[in-house]
Amino acid sequence: QVQLVESGGGLVQTGDSLRLSCALSGRTFSRTSVAWFRQSPGKDREDRALTAAISRATGEAYYVDSVKGRFTISIDVANYTVYLQMDSLKPEDTAVYYCAESVADLRAIARAPTWKLFRSWGQGTQVTVSS
Repeated sequence: QVQLVESGGGLVQTGDSLRLSCALSGRTFSRTSVAWFRQSPGKDREDRALTAAISRATGEAYYVDSVKGRFTISIDVANYTVYLQMDSLKPEDTAVYYCAESVADLRAIARAPTWKLFRSWGQGTQVTVSS
């Protein structure tokens, strides 16, 4: 089973930056997609929203409109780690951020950016942005 462990969350102020890390281990494959989701306070799994996804096969990335130009997803292939660089953070970015893996490619994820496409999840890391 693939295991994912997130880290890097914290308490920051509006305009600050954070870099989240997702360490992958166990049974995984190079052609899967890895994504970052976020779950706002008081929300359940059904309300987890995709922020960014990356293809491990091609390195191509996908972003939702709300984070375009502010968030950057990347992958360190050698260290089996996916990153989410978050710049210009806003209070509305406050959430628990989850790393997840899917066998779907980016085209499928872009057409249906739902948590239901992802088979493996980490425990999440808290990001709080204060004004």
